[in-house]
Amino acid sequence: MDATTPLLEVEGLKVEFKTRRGIAKVLEGVTFNLEPGKTLGIVGESGCGKSMTALSIMRLVPIPPGRISAGSIRLKGEDLLQASEKRMRQVRGKDISMIFQEPMTSLNPVYSIGDQIAETVRVHEGLSRRAAFDRAVEMLKAVNIPAAEKRVNEFPHQMSGGMRQRVMIAMALACRPSVLIADEPTTALDVTVQAQVFDLLKELQEKTGTTIILITHDMGAIAEMADRVMVMYAGRAAEEATTEQILTAPKHPYTQGLIACVPHMADKPPPERPPLTEIPGVVPALTDLGSGCSFAPRCPHAMDHCHSQMPQPQELGGGHRVACWLYQEGAVA
Repeated sequence: MDATTPLLEVEGLKVEFKTRRGIAKVLEGVTFNLEPGKTLGIVGESGCGKSMTALSIMRLVPIPPGRISAGSIRLKGEDLLQASEKRMRQVRGKDISMIFQEPMTSLNPVYSIGDQIAETVRVHEGLSRRAAFDRAVEMLKAVNIPAAEKRVNEFPHQMSGGMRQRVMIAMALACRPSVLIADEPTTALDVTVQAQVFDLLKELQEKTGTTIILITHDMGAIAEMADRVMVMYAGRAAEEATTEQILTAPKHPYTQGLIACVPHMADKPPPERPPLTEIPGVVPALTDLGSGCSFAPRCPHAMDHCHSQMPQPQELGGGHRVACWLYQEGAVA
């Protein structure tokens, strides 16, 4: 596949859940493309739809109460939303793999880590038990776990959080997937281990050419890992651009607020340091979004029609898209 041809194409993706309070529009028209060997960062507060986007790509949205109501998800041209469940079992783990947030709850506590990695390889590649076990040892070495031949027989509870996360990465990459979804892969890890995990992902990406979707709320992780960034708010893409464009020239007020919330080492020490900027309010309930811009109640630039009409994504040039009335009306250069 050509390096500029999208490997993964998500277009107009809509996901909704039935709740006691009505229909919750969890995703509303999410669209993005991802080229081979690149990393897309998806950022936003909790409840903005980041993880649901990943689950939708894997076709793991719980039905009921949820359903994918519209859109398409094409992997190498194949629409996964039209694929059978049998076909999706072949895709998951082989073509698309996922690293979940908490490895202790994602790993089976009654099986050794070697058995769990080997099972993935045996199911998707049909290797013998011995060959699959050898692959498990090979993958543990690839993620820099020391004494892999010994630790392959250990159980999840015998490992630290950082080591368990490495096991999850080894399992996800065991079948050399085209797309790796990393859903907040450094949650609950200290900063040293976080840096090691990111270095490991970049190293493995360079060796295997795997395309990565990195889901996080950490702008530092985005600066470290991503080529492009999609900023999500209340189930929609508020802004999408290259990492440099997002970090140096953010356009959407929500993106500007997220970046302003990040403390900087160069800031003056207390008491001279100014108070850390925060975005007032909270993400709205997805059952009560209304017809206007979801961010309008928290936006310092909101106008009257922001509360009644939803802005559509606008191209600003250079692959930079933003959904905000400020740019549709040309109020900001």
